[in-house]
Amino acid sequence: MNQTPDLAAGPGTGRAVGVALAIVAGFAAALQSRVNGTLATETGTAFGTAALSFGSGLVLLTLALPFSRAGRSALGQVGAGLLRGGSSGGLRWWECLGGLGGAFYVMSQGLTVDALGVAVFTIALVAGQSVSSLVIDRLGLAPGGVRLVTVGRALGPVLTVVAVVVVSGAGAATAALGLALFPLVAGVLQSFQQALNGRVRAAVRPAGGGGRDGGGGVLAATFVSFLVGTAALLVVFGVSLVVDGAPTGSLPPDLLLYSGGLLGIVFIALQAAVVQRIGVLLLGLGMIAGQVVGALVLDVVSPAVAPPGAATYVGAALTLVAVAVPLLEGALRRHR
Repeated sequence: MNQTPDLAAGPGTGRAVGVALAIVAGFAAALQSRVNGTLATETGTAFGTAALSFGSGLVLLTLALPFSRAGRSALGQVGAGLLRGGSSGGLRWWECLGGLGGAFYVMSQGLTVDALGVAVFTIALVAGQSVSSLVIDRLGLAPGGVRLVTVGRALGPVLTVVAVVVVSGAGAATAALGLALFPLVAGVLQSFQQALNGRVRAAVRPAGGGGRDGGGGVLAATFVSFLVGTAALLVVFGVSLVVDGAPTGSLPPDLLLYSGGLLGIVFIALQAAVVQRIGVLLLGLGMIAGQVVGALVLDVVSPAVAPPGAATYVGAALTLVAVAVPLLEGALRRHR
């Protein structure tokens, strides 16, 4: 937990490494979708599963803090930044609410994945994520500042939307396709989560004035995200108990089904680590590539609904092209 990837080796290298890590984060997110979707079916409660997933991640991060001096120092800086507010490089309270996006995302996994399948869930997520990330970059909500809309940066989201149309058209016969609204909204909120978590990390000043914070900023941003998300999900779970009563299912013996918290730490930490370098758009596109390919692999190996058809493979290929286009445009601009 004390080291972050070195993205400062050079503009081209740093960007390529950042996108590669975003793809890894996306694969972890796809795996988490399957794990949480299955666990929700077994326990009979999507809200309880979401709270368990986020809560277990929060416990793991809390256990890691005593072993990370940089992490403890970074959390102290985040607290001090909140006390200062928006002045003198401080943090405004709403900048720490990225975990709400993650909470809704995890909750939507439990509500819809077993009905939609990981691939359709992920493609719906893409529709919200790809376009909203472009808007967030243009507004400068991420810590890297305003990133102008270029042809290549606009073409990437367009291609992902085309992929959504291709894949969702193939799955239109699914009776539960209306549930895709949940991951669609989750995709929009996930882009805001990436930007806000990046702001929390950027508020941490490296010790000694150096260029790196020893991983403390990433740990602090991830911890804050899990803390906020867990608190929100516990409230939602409590309300569901009052309204619907106790869950009808039981906790399964398969330990792998409880890995959602750990997988969440992986993809949230990687988001916070690279968003300042590559921006929300490239982070979103990289994660989309990892999510789509990962979802495809999971639905081939262990289909929740039905094995993916030709349209799903075409959609996955389009998504990978969508990631490559902005990267190639950036490389050409630097060459010129």
